Amino acid sequence: MKRRNLLWYSLVFAAGCTTGVNSTTNNSEPMTITAPKILKFAVTDVIGIKGLQQDYGLFRATLEEILGIKIEFFPVENTTAAAPALLSREVDIVFAGPSEYLILNSRAKAIPIIAIERTNYHSIIVVRADSPIKLLAQLKGKTIAMRKIGSTSGHLAPTKLLIDAGLDPTTDFKTVMLDDKGIQALEKGEVDAWATASDRYKNILESEGLSEEDFSVIFKGPLLPHDVFVASNQLASSFIVDMRSRMMNHQDKLIQSLVTAKANQKYKGSKLVLANDADYNMIREVYQKIGQGSFL
Repeated sequence: MKRRNLLWYSLVFAAGCTTGVNSTTNNSEPMTITAPKILKFAVTDVIGIKGLQQDYGLFRATLEEILGIKIEFFPVENTTAAAPALLSREVDIVFAGPSEYLILNSRAKAIPIIAIERTNYHSIIVVRADSPIKLLAQLKGKTIAMRKIGSTSGHLAPTKLLIDAGLDPTTDFKTVMLDDKGIQALEKGEVDAWATASDRYKNILESEGLSEEDFSVIFKGPLLPHDVFVASNQLASSFIVDMRSRMMNHQDKLIQSLVTAKANQKYKGSKLVLANDADYNMIREVYQKIGQGSFL
């Protein structure tokens, strides 16, 4: 596979920061005096204010109620824009996917608050039902459709599965990034396999009018790293601990507010868990193997 430069990970950081102190709220359990008066909230994969209001409006209001602090949206222009915004204290809390978390953690020293564990979040490798390919090792020399560069379930995790099967991602197979159109390329025989997320698989087949009988899942990977809420390291540690505790204690209410949006149906049945940085080492390993370790 031709080595790619992940240009979308190039970050320009701003200097300087501000601090927020002496917050008082009408919450029955007021935050500590180190709590800011306003929290700015961003989501790495939602571009623009309209999408934030549509997909996270109720969640924002629910979190605001739980924390007893006013929360304002901070719209981003791309998936990495939250990193410099964290450094310059333009944003305080970011909801990020596993891949984006690594960038926020390494470049902006973001602190994990809490993660959301999805019950059916695995990477799968799919071939046509009539394909002679039954094992991942048989994909050597083949072309594999993946989603997009940096996608956890549709690029990094499938690449890790192939590495674990003994394949070199730089030489042993060709990757083409086709987003959700990989299934069409597989159906037409333009690619030999397709990598996607298990919770997207049936939805994509249905949207394309295709049947599961025409395809075969030759491998299903382990549960993937979780999406995670992170905080600016310029927030007081006592405030972050308090915020984490409140989110855990009200997780049913938070998740319910999240899944009311159509775009967030993937979080149905999820639960909040403590974020463990070591869970993301799998993604770090893949970046090293594909020659992109410098980004982390």
